[in-house]
Amino acid sequence: MLVNQTHQSLQTLRLPGMAQAYQDQLNNPAVQSMGFDDRLGLLVDAELAQRENRRVSRLLKAARLKIPNACPEDIDFSARRGLDKRQVMDLLTCQWIPRGQHLVITGATGTGKTWLSCALGLEAVRKGYPVWYQRLPRLLEDMEVAHADGSLPALRTKLAKARLLILDDWGVAPVGDRGRQDLLEVIDDRVPGGSVLITSQLPTRAWYDYLGEPTIADAVLDRLLHNNHVLELKGDSMRRKNGRSSET
Repeated sequence: MLVNQTHQSLQTLRLPGMAQAYQDQLNNPAVQSMGFDDRLGLLVDAELAQRENRRVSRLLKAARLKIPNACPEDIDFSARRGLDKRQVMDLLTCQWIPRGQHLVITGATGTGKTWLSCALGLEAVRKGYPVWYQRLPRLLEDMEVAHADGSLPALRTKLAKARLLILDDWGVAPVGDRGRQDLLEVIDDRVPGGSVLITSQLPTRAWYDYLGEPTIADAVLDRLLHNNHVLELKGDSMRRKNGRSSET
């Protein structure tokens, strides 16, 4: 009876990890022979592990990564890709995020920009940073709709809450006057304290012409490129090589 009461009390206290571990201990004679402090430590560890898993799951769902199973452990460092392993491993520490630094990943279509951005986004989630993934063309469409229905402030607030904002497919679609202004506001909301990860087929030297309007282009690029890291992916399309879309 006391066993059942203890298990129920742990559930009532909203300690499901500890409750499950307690039940597991009752069914494991080897654990039952351990001392009280050791068994209590295992219960606490189980609760912490379950809470951490729930936190990561919640952040990953909110991040809406295009490729949520892009794992950093699977990054391809073959020479043909032009990746500096030391640089990438440094980026995977995610220390650039609390520093408010930015990351630009460039390369031809199919070289793995989106996949790599999602792998870095997943690692940021693992380390507890709120992440938001969005293709830039879709974001500009959403902001155009938000202008019409009055939800623009709420959308900008949501974007600003992400410690890492991933903007995929920068430069694949034209940007109009209002889109340029919206983009400036989104980037400006990241300064200071928020990081941006951009993927683009365009090298950074072509971004000024892409944005078009000199004043806004200067403002956007000054915020993005003065404190950033750059990865330039090389090689043939991994889609054609692999016959799948694991790295895009």
